[in-house]
Amino acid sequence: MAKLDLRDDMILALVEAVYLSEKIKPSQDAKRRAFRKYGLLGSKRDPLITAVFYGVMKRLGILDRMIEDLTGVNPYILDPWLRAGLRVLLEITSYRDPSHRTLRLLRNHVGRFLSAKTHPYIGIYYVKLYDKIVGEGYRYKPRDRLEEEMFKYMLPPWYIGKIRRLLGSESDELFKSLNRQLPISIRVNTLKTNVEYVLKVLRREGKKLVVSRIVPTVIRFKGPYNFEKSKLWRRGYIVIQEEAAALASIILDPKPGMVVVDMAAAPGGKTQHMAELMHNKGVIYAFDIDDTRIKRMKDILDKTGVEIVEIYREDSRRAPRILGEEIADRVLLDAPCSSDGTIMKNPDLRWRLREEKVYELQKLQYEMLEAGWKLLKPRGRILYCTCSMLREEDEDIVEKFLKKHRDAEIIPLDKPYSPGFLPGTMRAWPHRHGTIGFFYALIEKKD
Repeated sequence: MAKLDLRDDMILALVEAVYLSEKIKPSQDAKRRAFRKYGLLGSKRDPLITAVFYGVMKRLGILDRMIEDLTGVNPYILDPWLRAGLRVLLEITSYRDPSHRTLRLLRNHVGRFLSAKTHPYIGIYYVKLYDKIVGEGYRYKPRDRLEEEMFKYMLPPWYIGKIRRLLGSESDELFKSLNRQLPISIRVNTLKTNVEYVLKVLRREGKKLVVSRIVPTVIRFKGPYNFEKSKLWRRGYIVIQEEAAALASIILDPKPGMVVVDMAAAPGGKTQHMAELMHNKGVIYAFDIDDTRIKRMKDILDKTGVEIVEIYREDSRRAPRILGEEIADRVLLDAPCSSDGTIMKNPDLRWRLREEKVYELQKLQYEMLEAGWKLLKPRGRILYCTCSMLREEDEDIVEKFLKKHRDAEIIPLDKPYSPGFLPGTMRAWPHRHGTIGFFYALIEKKD
């Protein structure tokens, strides 16, 4: 295999992307911003440095364990530019086969870059650590079985334990799948165009395409893809969305003329899809509290020609007081969650997962489900879904809710994915279905 041979702009773009990834979420947005600054976004060199960037994101916790071993301090005490430089350096020297030029640039060019960005002492300290890592052939060895599994699967030990209790011996297949990169997944906006036209344009651009058998408006292809230069994207002909996420709106099945509430709407992919399924007839009340995500939702809705959405910058637990009770034919609750089902798309997320946060989220998820139930008309339906694979955020919430509400009935979902751990619920698994992890529970309010 050829050695990793990087130019100076490629290495600096990597360091800056890793630095920005702490400030900008998702990390793909940080990568795009840094690569654009250095003129590398969408270039021939983009796929190579993207692979290195995602390597850093996947191994963030492991690289930080190495930094702590080398420096004797928590990495988050260090200057953030130094932390970014060391993460890139350790990724390349520990997991890649760098050329002599790459190593030389990593030492001298990055050292000068860090000095200019922060203080000369930071650059000097970085070079000192470089000489220890490269000159002394530094290698970190896991200290126990838990660390060995963490290094093998690039996942926090507590998370590995939870998934093993859910899936048993099948867990290894899931862990492996979480370290694969998903292809780009887009959904065609039928308010403006059709699948055939989008396929024609993408084929002209040289893409090898796969149309989803589960959601026929979803198309997958291998990246990279510069959405900013794409006429399909700029004109609102396509929306970035995974198959499992797109299926949620189809399961809820909002009809033209209905009243729909989207309880955690931003950044708006499912809101847009529901408006599309409703042929822009009816009304969708979209709730969210995040200004940045709401701005993205407004941009998506404007671009794609959606006209029936009313946005509320409010906590949706207040929605029954704002809109009134029993006003909705359909309610979508794509609940805030740990989002571990999206690790393949957001590789650094795995190191931001916290077990205690899961239990904090449970309270919010249940309260939102209760509020959604108040919004629902008799014979109306609510879809509770998450992009979490943890039972605590999925079946446990629905089971608790069903025990309390005798007027609630599960509408069984048995296809196209796998049964959940609660009868009538459904799960998409990355290793089984080639999409993000997702959970669905469709509940109807009896008369």
